[in-house]
Amino acid sequence: MTAAAAAEVALRSGSARPMPAVGIGTASPTPVPHEDTRDAVLAAIEAGFRHLDTAFMYGTERPLGEAVAEAVRRGLVASREELFVTSKLWCTQCHPDLVLPALRQTLQNLQMEYVDLYLIHWPVCMKPGPITWPSKREDAVPFDFEGVWRAMEECHRLGLARAIGVSNFTTKHLDKLLAATIPPAVNQVELNPVWQQRTLREYCAERGIHVAAYSPLGGQDWSGSGDGNAVLESEVLAEIAKARGKTVA
Repeated sequence: MTAAAAAEVALRSGSARPMPAVGIGTASPTPVPHEDTRDAVLAAIEAGFRHLDTAFMYGTERPLGEAVAEAVRRGLVASREELFVTSKLWCTQCHPDLVLPALRQTLQNLQMEYVDLYLIHWPVCMKPGPITWPSKREDAVPFDFEGVWRAMEECHRLGLARAIGVSNFTTKHLDKLLAATIPPAVNQVELNPVWQQRTLREYCAERGIHVAAYSPLGGQDWSGSGDGNAVLESEVLAEIAKARGKTVA
């Protein structure tokens, strides 16, 4: 296992195992063949990654689960327990009565009995139904933060999610959950050298919420405009990398 993959972060949830500080994500702005996702996750496990991130919206839960099963069969890991798996509740599922069924569907996709971390994907609620992307503004409905979070807590109490948290939440959204019986363990947000989220990081540090970064090498260009990558194309980072004999990444 690589040194980077070996570093771990303790989460506030009592039943959660430490979260490996470096993980592999499976989101893509364009569809990726099922087999390619499975093979990429399997290669990541073989390389030493132990934190695997997916989401219902990504459509990658099934191939990720297959990769984990194959890794166990090959002896790359002794058991599923050696891996930390994160998945997420999509906006159309952000209704109190749909949270637990959504997680059960995720577990069925993954062929697992639990996830290590289950996140509310966005602080946005859409009408129940099939996923459409981009989402339509007219499908947005009021978000029952309290009711949805109570359902997330139930997922935790049932042992289906070892830890629960959120993604893409601002400080104002987090304010709505701090009085909960089980406060969020994690807030996963875009975080990189050109988007450092200083205010949010300070807020979360004071409240025991671990901030997990996605797109650390620069945000995905979901628009397809081809505007480039401000991180990988940074002259400052290029100078630092050159001085140390490293790539910018």
